[in-house]
Amino acid sequence: QVHLMESGGGSVQSGGSLRLSCAASGSTGNINTMAWFRQAPGREREAVAGLYFRSSRANYADSVKGRFTISRDSARSTAYLQMDSLKPEDTAMYYCAARTDYWGEWYQADQYKSWGQGTQVTVSS
Repeated sequence: QVHLMESGGGSVQSGGSLRLSCAASGSTGNINTMAWFRQAPGREREAVAGLYFRSSRANYADSVKGRFTISRDSARSTAYLQMDSLKPEDTAMYYCAARTDYWGEWYQADQYKSWGQGTQVTVSS
């Protein structure tokens, strides 16, 4: 019921920045949490950042804390992931996800029922 579309991925050199966007449509008023996940070849999918809409609390993986910032617009139609000081190990396919009801932690992928198609981020050394 919630449809997501990511954009903003690309190729940058280490130390550069990218801003990912996630446009949401459908039953956006029921969204409780928006989150970004990523998956690199040969790696498991990992949670990068999550944002609780009611409290505006943001959570981050330790590997990106201090470098990435998750946010949303006032209309709650678009979520963003500002990525600064990018490193080669940040190279991955990045996915936007949304959940309405939840029973666990923000970083648990199985709680999210709506997913975007992904946008590729490549960081060269």
